[in-house]
Amino acid sequence: MRISVELTLTPLQNDFEPAIIHFIKKLRASHLKISENPLSTQVYGDYDEVMHLLTTEIKEAFELIEKGLLYMKIVKSDRQDYEPHF
Repeated sequence: MRISVELTLTPLQNDFEPAIIHFIKKLRASHLKISENPLSTQVYGDYDEVMHLLTTEIKEAFELIEKGLLYMKIVKSDRQDYEPHF
């Protein structure tokens, strides 16, 4: 099953950029399709592969920050080629 996941990592601390950059670089190092914009990062791929990656990398990201939030949306389809029709 293919999925699309949108992630927004929000460390609740002053020095937040290093943790976000580290998290994104770890996602980029995977063989999965990663897309970024200024507000979020999207990951596309097989459910088991995506969730295994996210389980590992979210845990590491949380270990690197004192406090933080991670917003995650999961769509049951591969939306990487989505184009608006309007």
